[in-house]
Amino acid sequence: MSILQVAVAFHFPIYYCPAYKDTRGVPSLQRDYVESLLANVREDGGIKTVPFSVCRKIASDFGIKPRDVETAALSNGICPERYRRNIGTLGISGQMKLLGSRVAVIGCGGLGGWIIELLARAGVGEIVMVDPDVFDENNLNRQLFSTEDNLGRPKAVAAASRVAAVNGAVETFPVVEFLDENNGRRILEGAAIAIDALDNNKGRKNTYAACCSLGIPFVHGAIGGMFGQVGVFYPGDIPLWDNDDVPDKGVETKTGNPPFTPAFVASLEVSEAIKFLTGSEKGLKGEFIWFDLAEMESQRIKICPA
Repeated sequence: MSILQVAVAFHFPIYYCPAYKDTRGVPSLQRDYVESLLANVREDGGIKTVPFSVCRKIASDFGIKPRDVETAALSNGICPERYRRNIGTLGISGQMKLLGSRVAVIGCGGLGGWIIELLARAGVGEIVMVDPDVFDENNLNRQLFSTEDNLGRPKAVAAASRVAAVNGAVETFPVVEFLDENNGRRILEGAAIAIDALDNNKGRKNTYAACCSLGIPFVHGAIGGMFGQVGVFYPGDIPLWDNDDVPDKGVETKTGNPPFTPAFVASLEVSEAIKFLTGSEKGLKGEFIWFDLAEMESQRIKICPA
């Protein structure tokens, strides 16, 4: 009895891709690599898993993307071992949704580096990373991808290199340019959600306008010293920066940014993005959270509807 017959006998779902159909209408290539996956399944606490090394070998042997192998595994109820610790929270279906999602991160510095790192480790399938800047010495205290060897390197390019080292199944799209009123829609096209890692309100206005035109939410985050805020703005909301009296730069021009504040805010932003991508009803909506880490205080503040 073949592995495929065993799978059918035990009611394992078999995922097929129409792109690989042979002359009889049977997707032979994917059938073969699904058999390879099933032959290497392990049991871990009632969850079927497959090792990283097996996923990569199958991708290499069959000439397919690592992401396609992981998608096939999840479609058959098998969790790639690298995501095993996600499953208790996200489930197999949630992990599949992440792997099938595209997220745009606007800014690859203090907030953006941590956001991109967390998205890649979570298993978001495609990440668009937008930043026109290069790393400078004053980035070394807080920007995850800023290293002594990376000084002068474009931030978006460094981000893509880091993601490739962390999770080769994630497809990256580095964009080394400003997102403005002319290119915003093009850059965000295809993304399910955009995440704010900017340090200026002009950029936020342009990004939110593009989000509204595409009908996608914008996860906002801002930091300054030990202060920060996080919210999710949907098309039709009135954002915090939609006021001519609001300065382009915030309190960070005086307080600076220590290393821990961007890491904290980035975690909250990624949490909101993942809740949205996986269909959770518990995400922030109609309000944002402001906090002061010095006093360990936080407030929920209502967002004005349009």
